[in-house]
Amino acid sequence: MVLWRGLSVGMVVVAASAGIAGVALGQDDAPPAAARPVAAAAARPLAGKVIVIDPGHNGLNYKYPKIINKKVKAGPFRKACDTTGTSTNSGYTEHAYTWDVANRLARLLRAQGATVKLTRPNDRGVGPCVNQRAAIGNKAHADAAVSIHADGAPSGKRGFHVIMPGYVKGYTGPIVKPSKRLGYDIRDAFRRGTGEPYANYVARKGVDVRTDLGGLNMSTVPKVFIECGNMRNRTDAANFKSAAWRQRAAAALAAGLSTYVRR
Repeated sequence: MVLWRGLSVGMVVVAASAGIAGVALGQDDAPPAAARPVAAAAARPLAGKVIVIDPGHNGLNYKYPKIINKKVKAGPFRKACDTTGTSTNSGYTEHAYTWDVANRLARLLRAQGATVKLTRPNDRGVGPCVNQRAAIGNKAHADAAVSIHADGAPSGKRGFHVIMPGYVKGYTGPIVKPSKRLGYDIRDAFRRGTGEPYANYVARKGVDVRTDLGGLNMSTVPKVFIECGNMRNRTDAANFKSAAWRQRAAAALAAGLSTYVRR
């Protein structure tokens, strides 16, 4: 969760033809050599692409307030290193949700040939700070980066939204346009893949533009945040706690990222 405006508060070949079974394929039956690279490329369409996934928050942030409250560079201003994130009313935490979805997403992207980097190695640590999370994507020269979150809005509100960087002089200028394309690709894929509605309490048609987030302001690569829903809402919370829904969420994010990086 990031603070939303107005509320304070992760080859099997079958050799059988008509009437003939058990025919072994010989060398002459193999695909032409020229076709093999094409087949390989089709199987690994994201080969050569670098994607950074940022699972929001971390499991031990709550134990180290001095660390996560330390002010760090977040653009032309300074903000707290990180926050603890939110949770469902039954105690399922945002940091656990984002970590689960991030790993599901990483497996899907790697299966398509992408090089994937996560901003934290597990869900048992502290941080990293928002500027460090951005720096990981920058150092990797990522083709795209996404920060996964879940919101903590009033329980009567629900839905997801994507946060894109606005223009911050000296910082986000080069990434505003590509991040906008990335954001819409992810928004469309997430809506289509999960059935989650657009947030009815913030943003417009599932899209928000912000200039106050260090994770975006400090990025030099196309990057967006996604708030996958509202953890305090009963319907959204039930989705978050469902492994099947989390897999759909990861698949939807993979589809959006794939659309963007393959343009």
